[in-house]
Amino acid sequence: MVFASVPRQPGPRSPDAALSVRQVLTLERVLAGEPEVVAGAGQLDRPVRWVHVAEAADVGVMLSGGEMVLTTGVLLAGDEAKQAEYIRSLHHAEAAAVVLGLGRAFPAPPEVMRRAAERCGLPLVVLHRPFPFAELTEEVQSRLVRSKFAAVSLSEAVRTGLTGLITAGAPLQALLDWIAQHSGCPVVVTNLAHRVLATAGERSAVDDVLRDWERIARQAWGHHPGLSGAGGGGEGDGWIRAELGGRGELWGRLLLCGYRGDAATGRLLADRAAEALVLHRMLGGDHARSWEEQSAQSLLTDLVSGVVPARQLLPRARAAGLPVNRRTFVPLVVPGGDPGGLDRVLRVLGMSGLVAELADGATAVLLSLARDQHAEALTAHFAARLRTETGGSSALVAAADACTDWDGVPAGLREARHVADAVTGSAAVDLPAVVRLRDVHLRGLIRLLRDDPQVQSFAERELDGLLCEGDPELLNVLRTYLATGRNKSRTAQLHHVSRPALYRRLEAIQTRLGIDLDDFEQAASVHIALLAHDAQQR
Repeated sequence: MVFASVPRQPGPRSPDAALSVRQVLTLERVLAGEPEVVAGAGQLDRPVRWVHVAEAADVGVMLSGGEMVLTTGVLLAGDEAKQAEYIRSLHHAEAAAVVLGLGRAFPAPPEVMRRAAERCGLPLVVLHRPFPFAELTEEVQSRLVRSKFAAVSLSEAVRTGLTGLITAGAPLQALLDWIAQHSGCPVVVTNLAHRVLATAGERSAVDDVLRDWERIARQAWGHHPGLSGAGGGGEGDGWIRAELGGRGELWGRLLLCGYRGDAATGRLLADRAAEALVLHRMLGGDHARSWEEQSAQSLLTDLVSGVVPARQLLPRARAAGLPVNRRTFVPLVVPGGDPGGLDRVLRVLGMSGLVAELADGATAVLLSLARDQHAEALTAHFAARLRTETGGSSALVAAADACTDWDGVPAGLREARHVADAVTGSAAVDLPAVVRLRDVHLRGLIRLLRDDPQVQSFAERELDGLLCEGDPELLNVLRTYLATGRNKSRTAQLHHVSRPALYRRLEAIQTRLGIDLDDFEQAASVHIALLAHDAQQR
């Protein structure tokens, strides 16, 4: 005789369950009884919390939920009312399943019980061969106990490992890398708007997740029928989530993407990981910088460096919330800009963009504008608002030309950084609020050549008379005089001195350097040397 096989497929399980009804039915001892599922086949992934032998019709009063009930039906034979009551009682008690051993009481599956179980959605399994219930009870109970102990041990090991990283001052990325290594799948951390703040795991697998992030985010956190309740759950195939928050406030989420192990183990990993991330944030990890800033900094730094092709970074940018489809991108760099202040300006103006501080102290801003918006006008508006916010007219915004191709963004950011580097720390006056490559002229070239030994030697030789005296005031006067095109009135005004006092200082400069500043070639030579000196000092 051939019996219905027990189909193998994934399904939700409670965090503390070690066995489902489906798994119990595949145990070697159970298979010896030739089990057949005659009702409730769609509910075989219910968790089995315990195994209980019961014959009375009102068995439900002895249960607390999650039990697999074993019976021979001796007290039910010949009484269809009791048979139906037995199934209803189990259903109301939220039993996991009922297993009926066929024999003298029921030589074949009872139709009344089968119909009642089907209506209730309660798995009804019949055993076609005699089977000692004691063996099944012993097997399942021992497995449950062992699993419970293993879960406690795993929980403690995970908590200890992550706590050790936190106490050692490890950054957020180190924690996520640890979680990804132990879960064997990509890990994603988002804010409440589902914007990706950090990721970990094998690069190609992470890229696959981010490439389809909009769909994954909708399924993982939307009102999807496949999701389980708070504290964890996934869309059906190893997508396990955990909430991040504390003190009654929810501020982020963690997602294990495509976890392939036991669902209960995955949920435990996710929960322990969430606890560690909350603790890390509360303790002010990574100098208390927000995870949003770290995410933007990582992305913009990778774009500037050019180590990772721009096309591979596009999914990260999209997942971070930057609009990228049919957009115009404007790369900006603000020397000495405050990331928080720049982000605030973006919000006030209603502009989309990413803001992050780069390694050299400058702050990069990547604007994302609609194709029909005027990029140059909006960039000027951004710079004007920045000056208003900072309360100073000296705030400069270095900009590259706008581009509609994402692949052009890295070169644009590098150009903007070069422009910012060229004007930072110089005595340049009358520069526009938005400075572009065409505005830096010779200064930009000198910045590129500043590390050349011959350029350094030239600068020291030309300025030796001032550098050896160590008089910063004369050096500042020379810097302003040359930057204003040798305009004496403007130089005197900027240094708040009278014209005669300025003449005396210019005379002292010419004497110490042994040059005539009225001679164009000599003045140009000193100007180039001073630009090189300032670039080297930075």
